[in-house]
Amino acid sequence: MKTMLTAVTLGLGLLAAPAMAEFSVNVGAISVMPSDSSSNLNVVETVAGLPAGSTGVQVNNNTQVGLTFDYKLDKNWGVQLIAATPFTHRITGDGAIDGLKIGKTKHLPPTLLGQYYFDLGNSNIQPFVGLGVNYTNFFNTEADGQLVSTLVALGAAGANDPVTIKLKNSWGLAAQAGVNVKLSDNLGIHFMLSKIDIDTKAHVRVNGNTVQSVDVKIDPLVAMIGLRWTL
Repeated sequence: MKTMLTAVTLGLGLLAAPAMAEFSVNVGAISVMPSDSSSNLNVVETVAGLPAGSTGVQVNNNTQVGLTFDYKLDKNWGVQLIAATPFTHRITGDGAIDGLKIGKTKHLPPTLLGQYYFDLGNSNIQPFVGLGVNYTNFFNTEADGQLVSTLVALGAAGANDPVTIKLKNSWGLAAQAGVNVKLSDNLGIHFMLSKIDIDTKAHVRVNGNTVQSVDVKIDPLVAMIGLRWTL
C-alpha cells in the first residue's frame, strides 16, 4: 500500500510541471489477461505419485474499472500512471491436476510509464508508446476448499489444519502502445495495450509451514478502453 501511495503521489506531483503541460484522466474497462506459466508442484507430484514435471498452475482473466492519469509535458513526451479497482483472479491447477481449484487472490498493479506521442499532423489522433515500471501487490489470498481436501486426502494436512497461500509481491518492467482520439476540446477516447512483467512465488502453507512452493510467471497483456477527459 505504501508503494501504491508513492506512485499516486508521483503522478499527482506532475501537476507542478510547466504551464504548457496537459493533464487528462481516462476512465473505462481494463482487463488483465495472463500469459501464465509456472514451475511444477514437485511435492504434490511426489506425494500423489504423478510424473515429474506434470503439474502447474494457471490464473484466469479479470476485468475491472480502470483509472489512468496522463500528463503531457509537451507535444511529444508525457507520463502515465495506471490504476484500477482491485483485480480478482482464480488460481487453478494445470497439467495432471487441470481444473483443481487452488485458491483466489486480489492484486493492485500500479504502473508508471514514460510516453512518447507521435505527430501525425492531426491533433485529433495521437498514437503513443510507453515504457515504465510496475509494482504488483497481492492481498486477500485464500486457499480453496478443493485444495484443502486434496491435501488432506494425500496426507499432507490434517482435517483441522489451517491451509493458507502467500504470494510474493512483484516488481517488473512494462511496455505500452495505444492511441487517443479527440472528440471535442475536452472529451475523447483512450485505448491502450500494455505488456507487464509480473512474477511471483506462491507458498502453500499448512499450520504456517510451507509444504509447496511454486514460481508463477503471470506476465499479462493489459487492455483498456475508456473515455478521456482533458482539463
